Amino acid sequence: MNRIAKKLLPLLAATGLAAITTQVATAQDTFTLRFNHVLGPSEPFHEGFMNWAKKMEERTNGGLKMEVYHSAQLGVEEDIIEQIRQGANVGQNTDSARLGNYVPSIAVMNGPYFVDSLEEVWKLSDSPTLAKWQDELARQHGLKVVCFDWVQGFRHFFTNKPIRKPEDLSGLRIRTPPAPIWQESVRALGAAPTAMAFGDMYPALQQQAIDGVELVYANIPGGRFYEVLKYANESKHIMLINFQVVSAQWFDQLPAEYQTALVEECRAAGRETSQKIADMAETIKADLQSKGMEVVSDVDIEAFKAAGEKAYEVLGITDAKNAVQAELGR
Repeated sequence: MNRIAKKLLPLLAATGLAAITTQVATAQDTFTLRFNHVLGPSEPFHEGFMNWAKKMEERTNGGLKMEVYHSAQLGVEEDIIEQIRQGANVGQNTDSARLGNYVPSIAVMNGPYFVDSLEEVWKLSDSPTLAKWQDELARQHGLKVVCFDWVQGFRHFFTNKPIRKPEDLSGLRIRTPPAPIWQESVRALGAAPTAMAFGDMYPALQQQAIDGVELVYANIPGGRFYEVLKYANESKHIMLINFQVVSAQWFDQLPAEYQTALVEECRAAGRETSQKIADMAETIKADLQSKGMEVVSDVDIEAFKAAGEKAYEVLGITDAKNAVQAELGR
């Protein structure tokens, strides 16, 4: 062996060792997403999120983990969204109403009578208009939509008086989340919107600070709202589509296969959970009736639909609604 070869051997050995070390380190990199939602541990969504976490971790052999925090354990939704925008490794179950604070047009998805079925929600994944809004959320506001295949069903008005037409809501203070589309929707449908965090609703009803809420059936047992509200008025005014969002900055740092796993397992778990909730609706309704809640089913849906158009007009998003609905073939 000549002198040059002897000098090169240590260098080659060191370089090879460094390459091997780098490969091992890369292979051992793990990512953790701390996922927050406001619902209780007994809600179907919580079980669904746990299933999403399990499937994703299995698929990535432990490389991508998700810790699920129920009951807003990490903080209120609006604060979490701001952390997400700053690049934190947190996620949040939210809705297009809140995302509409950043891209106003996307709020149409939580507007009155926007879609009528789960099948229409699944079709939204192919909407070019919606894809453009999601891209704007990521590029300009740091919010990556993982998927929006999580549907809690129809929202109804839950009150202490029967509601059959918009006029029946006159003068009633109805809790809404703090976002323009929620507030304008409730106002257009006849009530006085009162912004309030999810966890504050029960004591507010006890103290008569509000007169009712608008929620999905699955929220009622977990929140024990049947103890303070008498009527379930089946207005079906909003099909509650939920969005799962993470930091665009954090998402872009994931390996491509982890990104794919995150999105695909989110969608699969969401659709499974959404169908489960739809199948459970009648059982939940019967259980609430057994606890003393009365169901008002003869609601004038057409009158509510006509009234709801005002919300889109006030927010200037009627054209956005029409564009997406045209892509749905409506």
